[in-house]
Amino acid sequence: MEPFKVHILGCGSAVPNLRHYASAQVVEVRDKVFMLDCSEGTQMQLRKSRVRFTKLGHVFITHLHGDHCFGLMGMISTFGLLERTAPLHIHAPEALGEMLDSQIRFFTHDLGYEVVFHPIDTTHRQVVHEDRSVVIEAIPLEHRMPCCGYLIREKQSLPHIRREMIDYYQIPLSQVNNIKNGADWVTADGECIPNARLVSPADPARSYAYCTDTRYMPRLHEELKGVNVLYHESTYGDDRLPQAEKYFHSTARQAAMVARDAGVGKLLLGHYSSRYEDEHVLLNQAREVFENTFLTNENDVFEV
Repeated sequence: MEPFKVHILGCGSAVPNLRHYASAQVVEVRDKVFMLDCSEGTQMQLRKSRVRFTKLGHVFITHLHGDHCFGLMGMISTFGLLERTAPLHIHAPEALGEMLDSQIRFFTHDLGYEVVFHPIDTTHRQVVHEDRSVVIEAIPLEHRMPCCGYLIREKQSLPHIRREMIDYYQIPLSQVNNIKNGADWVTADGECIPNARLVSPADPARSYAYCTDTRYMPRLHEELKGVNVLYHESTYGDDRLPQAEKYFHSTARQAAMVARDAGVGKLLLGHYSSRYEDEHVLLNQAREVFENTFLTNENDVFEV
């Protein structure tokens, strides 16, 4: 099975502390690399992750609070110093476009590669990137400013060839793709070998959802049905529900309610308030609702 990994670069919230970086992740899917948010320090964390800079082709920003995008300009500049030549695609709420263009013109000279900006309308669900192997959608969230989450879905792969059957019937390699796409095989004697005998089922397509920052949305689960892994912000515990409501954030228990109602496979918690010195209180509250819940920490890697 092709790799599908989530690298946690930062899982804290807005106030800096010595335990957590602010929001940033890298997702590896079938040899492609995507970044979700880009806070201060992200490029240093990216080095620690040992994911190659050159593989990063797309950055997806959820919203324009600094703890989700202050690291972007620094990373763009560093890529220029490293003599990058491949385009870098930035997907973000529309308001970032003009500011980013001004920063690039002010802080860089002869950057050496193209930064391509893709504005996102955060008010409705939409496909924001698609290639041969993945589809990435933006999902509206409810925060104090325009904000969206991202859903990364693998496209369904083709079935696996049963090599022993290919060898037994002496099927030429030139026909393998046809068989993967559903063709039967007819032998020299005219016998039809049904496709089902020549292949085994394809690996199931996998999916990952990244939802931060948002207040609890009772209907969000409808957008996330059956997702394999969900990262949902859990800024506060039950003790600070009023703050969660005031600042349009979620509690760990509310994150677990979304995971439960969506029927996801695994829930990852993050975007912790710096008020909590031990996030296990958040984990325990979430697990009362959804057992398969995990804390995230910098340098963790989760398989999807």
